[in-house]
Amino acid sequence: MDNVNNSSHQTNPHLDLSYPRIIKLAVPVLLANLAMPIQSAIDVAVVGHFEQASSLAGLGLATQLLALILVSLNFLQYSASGLSAQAMGEAISCQQKNKKLLQILQRSLVLALGLGTVIFICQSPLISFGLSLLGAVDANKVAASTYLHTRLLGVIFELMNFAFLGWFAGQGKTKYMLYQQSAIALLNIFITLALVYIFNMGMVGVALGTVLAYTCGIIFGSLLVARHLNIKWYSILQLGTETLQRQKMLRLFSLNKDIFIRTMVLTLSFTWITRLSALQGDVVLATNAVLLQVLTISAFALDGVAVAAESLSGQSAGKNQLSLLQTTIQRTGIVIFILAALLSILWYILIPLFLSVMTSLPSVHQLATDYHLMAALLPLVGAGAYWLDGVLFGLTAGATIRRIALGVAMLFFPVSWGLYHYYQPLGEAMWAIWLSIYWLLIARFILLSIVLWQKSGQLLHNVHH
Repeated sequence: MDNVNNSSHQTNPHLDLSYPRIIKLAVPVLLANLAMPIQSAIDVAVVGHFEQASSLAGLGLATQLLALILVSLNFLQYSASGLSAQAMGEAISCQQKNKKLLQILQRSLVLALGLGTVIFICQSPLISFGLSLLGAVDANKVAASTYLHTRLLGVIFELMNFAFLGWFAGQGKTKYMLYQQSAIALLNIFITLALVYIFNMGMVGVALGTVLAYTCGIIFGSLLVARHLNIKWYSILQLGTETLQRQKMLRLFSLNKDIFIRTMVLTLSFTWITRLSALQGDVVLATNAVLLQVLTISAFALDGVAVAAESLSGQSAGKNQLSLLQTTIQRTGIVIFILAALLSILWYILIPLFLSVMTSLPSVHQLATDYHLMAALLPLVGAGAYWLDGVLFGLTAGATIRRIALGVAMLFFPVSWGLYHYYQPLGEAMWAIWLSIYWLLIARFILLSIVLWQKSGQLLHNVHH
């Protein structure tokens, strides 16, 4: 099919697709990724015990706007991952491979530096416009603005972290992802708690703890790269003409453009959900800020298997073998849905305790309890979308990723609008919001499944053309 080698995966001993191998790749990523939402959960828990609900509502708005700004740029992670995975699959010498891998990382870091600088310079209008778009008012707007102006001091380092994580993931060096994310998370938690409870810095302290943690994390990441490639850490800063070659930079920009559009569509979808929450007042907004932590934490956990799918599908593409890709899709799918079912059961049991830790506001706690089951089912509903996203990122199928995202938008926004206008007059806007979240995840899975079912051979072939 499309000149793709269809030989059985057993004929290639260099790519292990066994279940133990998938789990070995996924577990460090799962642990590393959990470190990040735990930071977010700590922020929510700290602010959730401030006296005013407006502080927690403001943090919810700030987090969503930050996602719109930063998560829409996490193409830096996915492109670095896909390109480094394919480099690992190529039949070239170890020295050539290391040189190519270093150049992939350097290009991604240069792009992160440029994008981060632009965001830092433009932060004031971005924050003002973004909070207005989200429906921020009065006290929650002040809290959100305070958090964001401090947090964006470290925006360059957060973007660079995307590049490091993707680069490690693509090579299957998931232990390095765990080391880096864990270091950032632990520093973030300790510094934040110190700044808030010892130095009484309030919302500024919550944000500054994250900034300082990411600054240290980039230094640590550079040391891990140096160890992995057996080079001096400052070699990362030595950019040759081949590294910044026009054709290779254009390929990176093209791939990033497509992934950017995809991520922007998804982020705007959740921004829309946040706006619907804001229209219902601080209690609904604060409640969903807490409950959506379930989705965030679960997504990061499921991403462990998605990264394994990304790495293995990228290496399958590097070897140009359809049978390897099909086995990767099948086996990572089985693993991710088993994990999702376990997560949903675990959340169902733990959400009451989780809510007690996250907020002491009675009105927020009660409303969140009413939607206990809806939140607990999120891992199972979202697993398919995260899994197949990983496969497409490994194939660096930028144009396909972009088209699917636009298709999801066409399915999501009209349905969500209709649900809101049906339930809101009945006084049940929360049902509209939560059914919209479910539909967003399911629509992504449906479109991704159709594309991979019909075009996996063609997508594999395109990697080499």
